[in-house]
Order: sequence, then C-alpha cells, then structure tokens
Amino acid sequence: MAIAYFDCFAGAGGDMIVAALIAAGADVDAVAAQIARLGVDGLSVGAERVRRRGLAGTHFQVTVPHGEHAHAHRPLSEILAMIDRAGLPPRAAERAARIFRRLGLAEAKLHGVELEAVEFHEVGAADSIADIVGACVALELLDVERVLCSEIAVGGGAIRCAHGELPAPAPATLELLRGVPVRSVGAVGEVTTPTAAAVLTTLAESFGPMPAMRVSAVGYGAGTRDTEGMPNLLRVVLGDGGADDEADADAVVELSANVDDCTGQVLGATIDKLLAAGCLDAWAAPIVMKKSRPAWMLSALCEPHAAGRVERLMLAETTTFGVRRRRCDRAKLRRRHETVDTAYGPVRVKVGLRGQRIMTASPEFADCADAAEAHGVPIKEVLAAAQLAWRDKQRREAQG
Repeated sequence: MAIAYFDCFAGAGGDMIVAALIAAGADVDAVAAQIARLGVDGLSVGAERVRRRGLAGTHFQVTVPHGEHAHAHRPLSEILAMIDRAGLPPRAAERAARIFRRLGLAEAKLHGVELEAVEFHEVGAADSIADIVGACVALELLDVERVLCSEIAVGGGAIRCAHGELPAPAPATLELLRGVPVRSVGAVGEVTTPTAAAVLTTLAESFGPMPAMRVSAVGYGAGTRDTEGMPNLLRVVLGDGGADDEADADAVVELSANVDDCTGQVLGATIDKLLAAGCLDAWAAPIVMKKSRPAWMLSALCEPHAAGRVERLMLAETTTFGVRRRRCDRAKLRRRHETVDTAYGPVRVKVGLRGQRIMTASPEFADCADAAEAHGVPIKEVLAAAQLAWRDKQRREAQG
C-alpha cells in the first residue's frame, strides 16, 4: 500500500505540495499534460531545482494568462465543471472535487452565504486550480492510496489578500484547520496557505508522527521565498505500509442523531451536505422513538479530525438537540480501478484487496448506466458483461 506522509515542519503551500511529489518521483511532464486538460488558455507549468537555506528542493512554477489574477472570481460550479470536463484519472478528479467542495464550505461559512453563492478569489485563480489538480494528479502518478500528515506549522502577523489586510493564519486557513493539530513557528506572514490546508485536511487520514513504513522516496518542495531561519520547504516521504491485514485498518468516528420532527426534504439535503463536507458516508434509517413515535436516525461516518465539523453541521441543519459520537475501528479493503472492454464500450471495475488477495470486484454503476443509455439496453446486461469481461481478464493474467 503506497503511503505519502507530508512533513509540514515549515508550513505548506499548494505549489510546495506538487513540487514535493515531483521531487519524490512524479513526472512533471505528465502532471503538466493533465493540468493542460483543464482548458485554461495560456496556463503552463514547470519545475526547477532551487536551494532554500542550503538545502536543495524543487520549485513548481505556474505561468498564468495575462490579467488572470485581476479577474479570478470563479464560482464553485465552474471549477467543478472544469474538473469534470478535463477527463482526469477518476481518483484524481474525485480528490480534486472533494478539495474544492471543502474549500467552498469554509468560504460559505466565513462570508455567511450559501454554498451555491460562493465565489473563489485567490483560490479560484488559475495557479491555485493548477496546484490542487496538480497535487491530485501527482498522487495518482505515484499510485498513493493513503495520505498522512504531521502537525501543521502556521505563522502570525498580517497578510494582504483580496479582502484587504487580514490576520495570519488567514481566516480560511484556520477554518480548514479546525480539529487538526497545529503549531506556530514564530514566522510573520502566511506559512500555510488555504490551498495547502484544503488539500491536506481533505486527503489526510490522520495527523501526527510518521507512521511505520518502508521508505521508498523522499521529496522536498520549495516555497517561492528563501526565508530566514528554517528552510522554506515541505517534505514528503513515500513508502510502503506493507501488505498485512494491519495496514488495511483505521479508525473513524460515527455520529448519530434521532429526529422525529424533521421533514424528509431536510434530511435528504442534510445528507447531501454531510457528503459534500467530506464524510465517508451518511445515511438515515427509520426507527421508533419514545411515545411510539415514528422517526429517523441520521448517521454520518467521518475521519476523527472532522468529527467536530460534522457534529456542528448536523446540529445546524436538523431539529435534533443532541448528537452521539463514538469511535469505530474499521477494517477495510484497499481499492483500485481496472478498465475492461465490453460490447458496450469500456467500463471501470472497482477491485477490493486485502493484502495482495482480491476479495471482490464490482463494475462502476455510473459507467454501466451511461453505456446502457447509449446502447439502449438494460443496465443489468452491461453489469453482467463487465463482470464477465473482468473475470476473463483475470483468467488470462493467471494463465500468463
């Protein structure tokens, strides 16, 4: 299982995350080719070797179209549409969309508006979009399945942004870092950017010391400035967590609330918001409460650092007066996607593994639904064809 551990000893920027992954082995030309698929005219990227306080690192450079920063207000829907149209690798696209949705929720809370009304400023600029998509593409090129992170360094003082002069860390950065361990490095200014905070808090499973793993590569991503004192670098450590059962386990938090005075429309909308906020799953089940009242139990599953945010969302969006919280130790299958050719076109198959053993394989329903619609056949026929094609592929590979 490929692990990426980000060591944020001097903070992090979106460009530093991409740069560190390139230094650790992600091909910069392949990253650039995927970013080009976003369709932003004049946007180009590259990488160069630099030194920060005597240590060598990689600097990720983004060249943006003339005037891009001055007119860079983009709504979330436009950015998600860009990602969807780009045809990125599925896991990279899903990760990038999750990061932007998380950013959108943070901005919506700070500005007191609905998610649909959020317009990104600095984060909506082409270079920040390139950083987020580039990070997700680089993780995919390195086949990273698990992202882990150290505590995150932050700065102080004041910074200037689209809203004028604001305290550091920026309000968006602090909102994204809720529930995450941080420490001040005493530096004045922005040490960790909102872009980096969004990437790391969306993708990282946990925050703390480096896990046990076999190290395979180390990369240093450099910030633009060569600051005094600590080198302005972000370190990523790549490794293999091993193929034993213990590597396929983690801890999550389950939050639940019983409601007997909440409409189905509100519950449905709340589930959508919980999933958009990064919950691993969210659901509602019918129950009978006191006084024999029919009711619903609303539940959500999330990573431990996100529990407080999810709890506040459930309290704000529903009529409940209390939310239960419990830690769950979870055994899980590692996932990978394989594409098979069928009479109805290519279909992705999600494969679940425990160690090196394949435990299950399921055709992606969305792919099958699209193929069925295009060919005018029942979805079950495409599902069966994809399952058969995958089994044939496995049989051929086993026979050598």
